[in-house]
Amino acid sequence: MNSLVSVAGNNSSWDKLLSYLRGLDQCQLEEFKLGLQSPQWLPSGSQKIPWADMKAANPTDLLCLLNEHFPGRQVWEVTLRIFENMNLTSLCEELRAEMNEMAQAPQDPRQEELEIPEDQSVDIRMYRERMKAKILAMWNRIPWPEDHIYLRNVTAQEHEELQCLLYPKRTGAQPLTIVLHGAAGVGKTTLATKLLMHWAEGLLFQHSFSYVSYISCHQAREMEDTTFAGLLFRDSPDSQAPIEYFMSHPERLLFVIDGFEEMTMPPNVGDSLPCPDWYQQLPVARILLHLLKKELVPSATLLITTRDCSREDLKQLLLNPWFIQIPGFTKEDQEEYFFRYFGEQKKTRRILQWIRKQEVLSRSCSAPLVCWMVCSCLKKQMARCPSFQLGAQTTTHLYACFFSSLFETAEASWSKHSWMEQWRALCSLAADGMWSSKFTFAKEDIEHRRLQAPLIGCLLRLNILRKASDCEDCVTFTHQSFQVFLGAMFYVLRGKEGAVGGLSKYQEMRALLDDAFVDTNSYWNQMVLFFFGLLNGDLARKVEDTLHCKMCPRITDKLLKWAEEISTSDAVSCSFEFLLFFQCLYEMQEESLVRQILSHLLEADLHLGDLQFQAISFCLKHCQKLSKLRLSVSCYIPQMETRFVHSKISQWQDVCSVFHNGNLSELDLSNSKLNATSMKKLCYELRNPRCRLQKLTCKSIAPVRVLKELIMVLYGNNRLTHLNLSSNNLGITVSMMIFKTFRHSACNLKYLCLEKCNLSAASSEALASILTSTQRTARLCLGFNPLRDDGVRWLCASLSQPDCALERLVLCFCQLGAPSCRHLTDALLQNKSLTHLNLRKNQLGDEGVRFLCEALRQPDCALQSLDLSECSFTVEGCRELADALEQNQNLKVLDIGRNCVQDDGGRRLCEVLKCSSCVLSTLGLEKCSLTSACCEHLSAVLGSSTSLVNLNLLGNDLGTQGVNKLWKSLKKSTCTLQKLG
Repeated sequence: MNSLVSVAGNNSSWDKLLSYLRGLDQCQLEEFKLGLQSPQWLPSGSQKIPWADMKAANPTDLLCLLNEHFPGRQVWEVTLRIFENMNLTSLCEELRAEMNEMAQAPQDPRQEELEIPEDQSVDIRMYRERMKAKILAMWNRIPWPEDHIYLRNVTAQEHEELQCLLYPKRTGAQPLTIVLHGAAGVGKTTLATKLLMHWAEGLLFQHSFSYVSYISCHQAREMEDTTFAGLLFRDSPDSQAPIEYFMSHPERLLFVIDGFEEMTMPPNVGDSLPCPDWYQQLPVARILLHLLKKELVPSATLLITTRDCSREDLKQLLLNPWFIQIPGFTKEDQEEYFFRYFGEQKKTRRILQWIRKQEVLSRSCSAPLVCWMVCSCLKKQMARCPSFQLGAQTTTHLYACFFSSLFETAEASWSKHSWMEQWRALCSLAADGMWSSKFTFAKEDIEHRRLQAPLIGCLLRLNILRKASDCEDCVTFTHQSFQVFLGAMFYVLRGKEGAVGGLSKYQEMRALLDDAFVDTNSYWNQMVLFFFGLLNGDLARKVEDTLHCKMCPRITDKLLKWAEEISTSDAVSCSFEFLLFFQCLYEMQEESLVRQILSHLLEADLHLGDLQFQAISFCLKHCQKLSKLRLSVSCYIPQMETRFVHSKISQWQDVCSVFHNGNLSELDLSNSKLNATSMKKLCYELRNPRCRLQKLTCKSIAPVRVLKELIMVLYGNNRLTHLNLSSNNLGITVSMMIFKTFRHSACNLKYLCLEKCNLSAASSEALASILTSTQRTARLCLGFNPLRDDGVRWLCASLSQPDCALERLVLCFCQLGAPSCRHLTDALLQNKSLTHLNLRKNQLGDEGVRFLCEALRQPDCALQSLDLSECSFTVEGCRELADALEQNQNLKVLDIGRNCVQDDGGRRLCEVLKCSSCVLSTLGLEKCSLTSACCEHLSAVLGSSTSLVNLNLLGNDLGTQGVNKLWKSLKKSTCTLQKLG
């Protein structure tokens, strides 16, 4: 034992006491231990701590021993007496201050001394003994492979880890629901059962909990209906459990609910009624649901274990849960395991580097058993073949070789047909378990699949299956990934019948692929990876030969059919796991088949990181019909080519090759990190004569200076018409170079977006010259740049020129004021091409609106759409707009939302809208301080206007009466409104 968990009071106080003990030098620590052997310093009637236990104890062990023998405040009192005897004055002062602070703190009711009747205390002690025996039996039923390596004795950290489980918060009230989550096989159940054992031995939490109940969710699936009391005390059937006591002290109960991922949720989870009755007969799943939702014994503590795949489902049920991730083996642990297994450092480092590149396998190695599987499999392959090539391996290949190598020496001797039937049955069991989240299988499950005892015995000896730790007649796969692999294998084996029943194998396969890629359910990620990996021809033949099974010859045809159908649906453009899809295709290592599958793909959205580089580059070079690509690059691409980095540069070349496939028309590189070399290569490919790119988006590129390389694209690709460089701090140098290129005759840009580029008035002169030097630019977006009035003055000077062809201009949130409106008015009076103007979120005020209305009043003003939302004008500005609309026959869209229009301004607008000459079709009045008083006028507009089809009134307090008036007008046949917001 090594640290304290079952503590009274604030955990931070106990940390301080531990720090005091750790602060003692070796001589002082020995003197302190000797003081504990002196009865005069100990509470009356207490026994000394055995010297054998204390002799070698470190400070952490010592504190645990103190807590065992001197409960609650006595620990502090004993420590203080001995420190006083040792003349440690400063430590004594700190101890007294801490004890005074603890005395004033509110007491946790769970720390009070128990007052259970003596006869019932005996029952509790008997239950603890029964619990110890149960846990030991569970541990004894867990076999480990003979060559598995135990890294260390974890007891040195055990107590501290367990303390953190039930007391995770350093201060304040501790959570009553704690969830241990993590991948399969990382030690969640082990930690939970160790906690049970320490409680049963009286080492931890003896002052916190007087009864601890362990509930296995997979066992709960098989239990008959019972009562809560029956479930609570099912391990104490022969004793008179103090039920009445716990009904009045539920805070002394701890429930360990193990394996939530295997829990079968009852129907109508959200409609369940609270169940305070301890004696009501219910299905066990329903009782557990009430426990989880704190509808039963809400003051009891829950410790729940679950795999990551069920974390979100569990979170929906719980009240104020505290989640603790159990990471399993860290990278350092994995390295130590592999070094100790192989011994040779050079070989081990090569293996570890390969594993780090296999994203799924690297994550799985957080489970010790997967580390063993990888090591044992690679060791056998290396021994068998001295020229073994590690780089040619995939995760699927590794698992297939693991199973094959085990069964090469299998003792079961059946005919080939019997082997095929048994493999199909085993894989069917695995797949069915995956669909139903069932990872522990009863004897009835085995018999139902007609799995024969020799195969089960063989699987147990080979460490593929093991006996369930908490169920004598149940088996489970030694690691979930073994079940996942065999479940995937089921869908490539011959046979038409599905695993679940009711669906064919092909229908289940489609459901699997849709769930993984379309519905983005990460639960299936590893299974679909194995499924695609098993489609490799060479690997499939090896599996057939060694495992005596037969693969379905038409499975690839069915996969191609699915890929073709999915590419024509909306799923690809809405939500599709492209990255996982590409990783699965790479796992196949079948270029011909990959090319056929990707021949239907028209768009993709990918994040290119170091782990994904190889798979994405492999697949993109086969995407010959891809027309739209979103690619965010975050991996490091070397600038200089050496023999060590050649592969990465070659892979980048494969990525860039898709740019001139003859079909790609849209490319989005937003949020990419690119160096000059990789950007040059990319731009070089965009200049290829076969490149048909029309739209290029480069938002938030780092570093910004690489955007200078775009100059060669703008010079050399006259098909590029749309460029978006938003969210880049271009600076003077980069922006000037790009603006200069825009003026070149070879540049054919029609749409340019430069939002959030930190462009100032200093950049505006060069930017404005674009508008007059070329008549191609039709749309310009400059929103969210500090252009201010001086910058707009330069733009308007160009807008006033007769050769300016700009049609749309966005200047939202550019720190503009009324002077800008004067410049814009002058431009609008001269310009006949500008039809859309966005001035949203600028401080224009009534004066600025008045300037704009001078242009709007002119019959030849070409403006058709004007956005003045959030421009800080009032009723006066609204009246100016209404007056201008009376004389304007071109403006069709007007947004004046989030201005103080009020009812008077709304009334004046309505007078104009009712006129037959008004052509306005869209009006935005969101949050304009309108009330029900304005609804009379709006209703009249809805009944008479023949042009208005869109009206936004969101955020106005119209009241019930006002809404009713609008509703009456909307029901009239003369109302032309199509959309009301």
